[in-house]
Amino acid sequence: MQINKNFQLTYCTNVHPGLDWETTFDSIKKHVPEIKEQVANDRPFGLGLRLSNKASEELGTGQKLNDFKAWLTEKKVYVFTMNGFPYGNFHNERVKDDVHAPDWTTKERLAYTKRLFDQLVFLLPEGMSGGISTSPISYKYWHKTEEATEEAFAIGAKHLIEIIIHLQNIEESTGKYLHLDIEPEPDGMLENSEEVLSFFSDYLLPTAKKDLREKLGVNEGEAENLVCKYITVCYDICHFSLAYEEPKDTFEKFKKANIKIGKIQVSAALKIISDQENNQKIWQALALFDEPVYLHQVTEQIDGRVKTYSDLPVVLDEKKEFEELRAHFHVPIFLESFGALYSTQDHIVKVVDYIKTHPVSEHLEIETYTWDVLPAALKRDLTESIVRELNWLIEKF
Repeated sequence: MQINKNFQLTYCTNVHPGLDWETTFDSIKKHVPEIKEQVANDRPFGLGLRLSNKASEELGTGQKLNDFKAWLTEKKVYVFTMNGFPYGNFHNERVKDDVHAPDWTTKERLAYTKRLFDQLVFLLPEGMSGGISTSPISYKYWHKTEEATEEAFAIGAKHLIEIIIHLQNIEESTGKYLHLDIEPEPDGMLENSEEVLSFFSDYLLPTAKKDLREKLGVNEGEAENLVCKYITVCYDICHFSLAYEEPKDTFEKFKKANIKIGKIQVSAALKIISDQENNQKIWQALALFDEPVYLHQVTEQIDGRVKTYSDLPVVLDEKKEFEELRAHFHVPIFLESFGALYSTQDHIVKVVDYIKTHPVSEHLEIETYTWDVLPAALKRDLTESIVRELNWLIEKF
């Protein structure tokens, strides 16, 4: 929904189960009208749609896409952004590093993303831009050598050039501007702003200047403009807080490099602050967040450098001394603390304060997908929880 002239706000439907289209649509029909009624009332309500590859394939059959658009119109709901990061199932079974599979070295990831764009442009209202967030190329530990990493970046860059051509064709034929939003995260091949800058300068731009000249007949300056127009960054607040980056610094760094923010995902990480008198309570509280579905990397800043532990059990087993740890667990954004633990809610507040005067992106999407794996004391009715998050964020504006 539009919260002012600068921003479209939604929540991401990856919070709902949805391996196939029937399950996805059933979840949307169950939750979205009630959420809309409580948050937007009679106003149009924007939706951040997540489709698995299977759901997307099924949506493309028969009259399903037309029927879905008709339902959206009837309910005064519209889709302006999609989450194209998780390709397969995202609930009720182990996800962990498989969330990156297939990665950007594969044709499967390319075909899935193109199909999502074809569906988004059909659903997107006239006069709006649309975006799809995606994997940060691959999972770092799948590529064991420097040569393998370089090859993954190179292939990924070539596939992203195909997305650029696809998006330019869409804009020329429909007049609608769409962008692909790369989402850095811990242990992704892109984790932080410096790695994003390096990928653009060392792989994406050089590849574009060669491939786009050959395929579109553009010069180097025009190729660079196409890259920066259609390939943007998904700034997930949780993820950048795990990189210990201040929002203002990151936004200004990207602006200087002409890299745009396509979407801001509003999310909070767990923050663990050392307290010698209560450390046993802290470790006990943290252990409640150890669950088998998602990866929960833990980061620590030591002498200005960020160290990443691959998953929460690594830290729980070691119980090392620390000053502050941050865990990749998307916790409710409206809570500043959880008993002995805290959240990085302060980063959300910093982002909101910055974008009020520097609207770096018009797309805001709340992404707390962990409701079904939260400790029991934090679980609430799902619709109620989503409404509470939306209202909390709206009040910040």
